[in-house]
Amino acid sequence: MGRVAAVTGAANGIGRAVAARLVADGYAVAGLDIEEVVEHGVTPFHCDVAAIAGHDALIAEIEARLGPLDALVNVAGISLPQSLADLDPVTYGRHLDVMVTGPVFLARAAGLRMAERGSGRIVNVTSVHGSHSEAGCIAYDVAKGGLEAGTRTLAIELGRSGVLVNSVAPGFVNTRMSMVDGKSELETDHFREYYQRQARIALARAAEPTEIAAAVAHLVSADNTYVTGARLLVDGGLTVTF
Repeated sequence: MGRVAAVTGAANGIGRAVAARLVADGYAVAGLDIEEVVEHGVTPFHCDVAAIAGHDALIAEIEARLGPLDALVNVAGISLPQSLADLDPVTYGRHLDVMVTGPVFLARAAGLRMAERGSGRIVNVTSVHGSHSEAGCIAYDVAKGGLEAGTRTLAIELGRSGVLVNSVAPGFVNTRMSMVDGKSELETDHFREYYQRQARIALARAAEPTEIAAAVAHLVSADNTYVTGARLLVDGGLTVTF
C-alpha cells in the first residue's frame, strides 16, 4: 500500500503546492480546505481547521477512504492585519483558532493514531513571524509563534512512538496572502528597493510555493529519520541579513 498524507489549506498557495508535490512523490493525498480543492490526484475533504470538535471524525474518514495516515501537513492560515489600537477579539481569536488551536488538535487526532502504529510525520507550516515581528501583525505573530511552540511539544510527546514533528518557516512567498489592500506587497516600490535592490533578502526575491513544498516533502519523507522538533527556515536568507 502506498503512503497517505493529509494537507490543510490545499485549495491554493503553499497548501496546494504541497499537495501537488506529495501526489508527484507517490502519496495518496487528502486535501483539506473550506474552499473547493481542485488539484489532480488530490481527494478533497471539506474542513474548517478551527472546527476542532470534528477533527477525530475527519481523520477517521480520511483513513477509511485512503488508508492509514503517514503524514499530516498543517498549512491553512489567514492574515488580517490590524494595528494594536484597532485589534479586536474576534479577529485575534480567529487567527489563534486557525493557526494554533486547529492545527494542534488536528495533529493530536492524527498523531495519536500514528503513534499507535509506531510511525508518522507531521509538519506545521509557520512563518518567520514566529520569531520576527512586524507592526500591525500582532495576531498573526502570536499565532505563528504559538504553533512553533506547539510543534516542539508535539515532537517531545510523540517522539518515542516514532512520530517526527517539525515546522517549516517561510519568509515572503508568492501567494495570495501577499495581497495587501488589493495589491501584492511583492510588487511595491518598498519591496523592490528594500528587499531586492538592497538585498535585505539574501536571494533578493520571494519564494515560489513549490520551493516551500520541496522542504516539506523532505521532512515527511522516509529519508527523514532523525529530524524532529526542528524549525526549518525557508526564507531566502531574510532572517540572517543584518
